[in-house]
Amino acid sequence: MSESTGAAPPAASARAASMTRRRWTASQVARFKPVLFLLCLIPFLRWFYLGYNDGLTANPVEFITRSSGFWTLAMLLLTLAVTPVRQILDQPALVRVRRMLGLFAFFYVVLHLLTWIVLDRNMDLSSMIKDVLDRTFIFVGMAAFLLMLPLALTSTQGWMRRLGMNWTRLHRSIYAIGVLGIVHFWLMRAGKNDFAEPILYGTLLALLLLWRILRAWRHRRRPAAT
Repeated sequence: MSESTGAAPPAASARAASMTRRRWTASQVARFKPVLFLLCLIPFLRWFYLGYNDGLTANPVEFITRSSGFWTLAMLLLTLAVTPVRQILDQPALVRVRRMLGLFAFFYVVLHLLTWIVLDRNMDLSSMIKDVLDRTFIFVGMAAFLLMLPLALTSTQGWMRRLGMNWTRLHRSIYAIGVLGIVHFWLMRAGKNDFAEPILYGTLLALLLLWRILRAWRHRRRPAAT
């Protein structure tokens, strides 16, 4: 049996070097971002296509409301998925797509809100206030939007520098926004007793949050173990 040394085995060193070489650079990720931008824009463009071809169903307002709500939640989950994916794949440069995905989540939630304000409530302020106060799922959705607003406004590098560590604390509210988004979806579907999709998205959100909790727990234990 050979004596153990402090040096890493050659095979392990070769694998580590190979993984480092295969990491995407910031410029490689930047070249992919225009493609990702167009992919994220497809749902929005599809509404125009469906509208032109009379494909927005018998209730276009409901269709756009639900579609914009779905894509808000989808973009939010994709934003939260960036960190686990880049850690699992060992691709730190992927963090550069997170801001774009987060802003698309805000883009779709603004469209979701505007559809409700302009097309559903006809910009009737008293009707909107009554809806927010009387319908729990709308109240929860409005709370989620108000939490998203400062995140979108402070998403630039300039705001990151101005706020320092407070920027990180502020943007951690994305977890609460995700939970509120699922609750909003769940309550909206409660009237039809149809919980399949909220359960699916809630499970995905729970897994993404669990990943962060476990990773933070391992980091806290590491100094104590050494």
